[in-house]
Amino acid sequence: MTVTFWYDFGSPNAWFAHHVIPGIEARTGARFTYVPVLLGGIFKATGNQAPFAAFSGVPAKLAYMNHEMARFMRRHGLQRFTMNPHFPLNTLALMRGAVAADSLGLLGPYNETMFRFMWETPRKLDDPAILAETLAEAGLPAEQLLALSQDSAIKDRLVANTQAAVEAGVFGIPSFRVGNELFFGKDSLTDLEAELAERRGSA
Repeated sequence: MTVTFWYDFGSPNAWFAHHVIPGIEARTGARFTYVPVLLGGIFKATGNQAPFAAFSGVPAKLAYMNHEMARFMRRHGLQRFTMNPHFPLNTLALMRGAVAADSLGLLGPYNETMFRFMWETPRKLDDPAILAETLAEAGLPAEQLLALSQDSAIKDRLVANTQAAVEAGVFGIPSFRVGNELFFGKDSLTDLEAELAERRGSA
């Protein structure tokens, strides 16, 4: 079974999902296909907003979200998360880079690097110099990735990925799809795993 995982490095909840996914794959035999999209484009297309903006006038909601995040971290043993002091960042170059990395067969190590330096050892990755330095430090072909990121085909692919996600009903990140079933948010991963187990049992 294959699960589509739409993600943008700018979402802390995408980091949480990324680290829970391997366990789900091991338990269910499913495989998650990572599809880079631009969260800002999804928000614009759907009229959605980031939670910190949507609930800026609701202190109790923001407090609950922080509490829920801490609870999720404890439940899954995720101790490396660190809020990026530069949040929110412009992730356009990062997501184009993901599409470029995918075209080179390097999406896995690229994802690990970007998630790490976004939410574990935070850097201002929307600074071109810092991004280039980070890619090189990780042993990735920085110059090639950055050059490819400016290619019109790569730019168009990110736009197409984002549009396809919107057409599939995606309004935020992280989002997942199994067959025709859409799941949103890191808290939906429990239901997603149950869906996978059910489909596996009926196969």
